[in-house]
Amino acid sequence: MPNPDEAEAPPLPRVLVPHPHVRSDSRLLGGSPHVAGSRVPVRRLWAWHQAGVPIDKLMKRYPSLGPAKVLDALSFAYDNRPVVEADLARELAALAAEGKQPEVAAPMAQQTFFFMRAD
Repeated sequence: MPNPDEAEAPPLPRVLVPHPHVRSDSRLLGGSPHVAGSRVPVRRLWAWHQAGVPIDKLMKRYPSLGPAKVLDALSFAYDNRPVVEADLARELAALAAEGKQPEVAAPMAQQTFFFMRAD
């Protein structure tokens, strides 16, 4: 039986660039793009990534996904930013309607690599 709250959610924009490890199914997670074979929405990985969480920490947090799926999900988010941003907005609206506060990742310092230094 469909959830009445999900029926009211606005549709997401069309996916412009498909990725092999990302699926969107209206019967799963309200149609949110998610990592294939899991219930991990791309928006979750994207939110952590945008907050500065290093990719190795994402892989530790979601060990069942493996590096290829985590990296492909982030690549999907970069290629389909309007879809992921709309999905995040939809999640925030649903949380606000329930009177809940979203989990916010604390920003972290960007790691500097040797090739980024201006020596």
